[in-house]
Amino acid sequence: MLLTLLTLILAAAGFVWGRIRADIVALIALLILTLTGILSTQEALSGFSNPIVIMMVGLFVVGGAIFNTGLAKMLGARLSRLGNGSPTRLFLVVVLATGLIGGFVSNTGTVALMLPIVASMAAAGGTSTSRFLMPIAFASSMGGMLTLIGTPPNLVIAEAWEEYSGEGLHMFSFLPTGLICLVAGTALLVPLSRLLTTRNAGQHDTATTRSLTDIVEEYNLNHDLWRVDVPAASPIAGVSLGALSLRANYGVDVLELRKEEGLGLLKNINQTSPSATSVIDAGAILFIRGPKENVQRFAADYGLTIADDSDSSRRNLHFYDIGLAEIVVLPSSGILKETIAQLDFRNKYNVNILSVRRDKEYITTDLSTLRIVKGDVLLVQGPWDAIGRMSENNRDWVVLGQPESRAAKVTIDYKAPLAGTIMAAMIVALVVSDIPAVFIVLTAAVLTILTGCFRTVADAYKTINWESIVLIAAMMPMSFALEKTGAGDMMSGALVHLLGGMGPYWLMAGIYFSTALLSLFISNTATAVLMAPIAVQSAVAYGVSPLPMLFAVTFGASLCFMSPFSTPPNALVMPAGQYTFMDYIKVGAPLQLLLGILMIFVIPFFFSF
Repeated sequence: MLLTLLTLILAAAGFVWGRIRADIVALIALLILTLTGILSTQEALSGFSNPIVIMMVGLFVVGGAIFNTGLAKMLGARLSRLGNGSPTRLFLVVVLATGLIGGFVSNTGTVALMLPIVASMAAAGGTSTSRFLMPIAFASSMGGMLTLIGTPPNLVIAEAWEEYSGEGLHMFSFLPTGLICLVAGTALLVPLSRLLTTRNAGQHDTATTRSLTDIVEEYNLNHDLWRVDVPAASPIAGVSLGALSLRANYGVDVLELRKEEGLGLLKNINQTSPSATSVIDAGAILFIRGPKENVQRFAADYGLTIADDSDSSRRNLHFYDIGLAEIVVLPSSGILKETIAQLDFRNKYNVNILSVRRDKEYITTDLSTLRIVKGDVLLVQGPWDAIGRMSENNRDWVVLGQPESRAAKVTIDYKAPLAGTIMAAMIVALVVSDIPAVFIVLTAAVLTILTGCFRTVADAYKTINWESIVLIAAMMPMSFALEKTGAGDMMSGALVHLLGGMGPYWLMAGIYFSTALLSLFISNTATAVLMAPIAVQSAVAYGVSPLPMLFAVTFGASLCFMSPFSTPPNALVMPAGQYTFMDYIKVGAPLQLLLGILMIFVIPFFFSF
């Protein structure tokens, strides 16, 4: 018992110290308890196979799809409009929305879904994400108290009450107390959240390099860009670009070949970087750069449809499969004095040179005869992987930015409706289906990958925050150690014995805060499992109804804000918000204490002793 308590104390000290990452501290504590024989191998590794941990992995992927398709940005914009320019109003909208969703979806799922939305909203508004992320984690836990399915501890006490009384709790038995908790907690978070902006205010994610949109505008690629549709009856359907000799015959260049297939949720877009061997399919879309009259002549000769100036889609370059990059020619480069035609980048690297920036001049015409000089910057276009391979040549040029990173940031916006549908179906299934939640979430995650909401499977894996996963998985087995050594019974029993003789309110306070204390060290679900039978036994011994005592257990376990590892939502937002352990103490401690005092008086009002 002593070793278990000492290990937990050292782990807590490690979290507060902050010099070692939280997941590593958790692993060290787990190793100590395992190597000393307190935990068996199976018990120690049980957290890594726990359904909640596996579900967190799937939720990260679903949340990543929401961000990757631009849906998060759209939803964030809607929330921003509801905020109407007022930071306080925006904060209230975000926190209350998170709390209401948390009543029907697991708090872990709620935060995983809201996190990319809030991050996009904060970035667009130029505000600090740190003020929002910890509050939405807390709001999801408070919202979980609205319904029976909102959080696992609710199900734990419902089962304990049914075993004792033979009566079950209904879906909305928690609603009155939960609403008071959510409203009061939100009001308290308004001033407390301001403490989170002093350290990293304004340190939201910003790109250290220009965006693709910035590059397009700088090189003025859109001013003479035209969308040309190829009807099935056009004579160029099935003809290669090389056979048309567009530059020689019309003085224009094709920047992109696009094929759009399917409608609505099944819409798919395939982009091809143009080359001499590229074949123009019937129904294809060409994005052509050149003088308007030349493009019109080409379209008239082959029965093509050209978008007019009022059609914004003609300036609609996208970078799903193909991208842009600037490469700076080094002074010692071997390509100096060669012409663009001699470089033959299209055949060597599968990229096209669209423009050359020389000092402050942007050269876009007669490129084939232009000779490379020291200091030139070449704007190239091609498949993302081809641009990535160009960055391997560090003798002749330097590719500005990281192509892989740029590609990962490109939103597949035409998949946003599909990602939204998958997310909505997942939420509905979580509410109404009897299928285990972990399989519902994993199904949704796999669907986002199979339906193309990510460019690659690797992109989906990159959305998973492994620090949070390892942290929660390593801390979950601590409940076994507390139970096996009797440390949990000793801690909770001592508090209940000390305060129980002072009246039912004091007994409830003892149960509530002993539960909250345990939740600082182990998961709230494990804490509820440990404390529920103690609450029932204490109430029976004292001669009062166990129901308010059980509600004290679930509120005490769920409203645990002082630690980043007591609930999965707290851990989820820790790296994204750049929080330290002390941030949770600074904001979570007063919130947890004040809500605890409030609920001790509110619970008996609805569930009498």
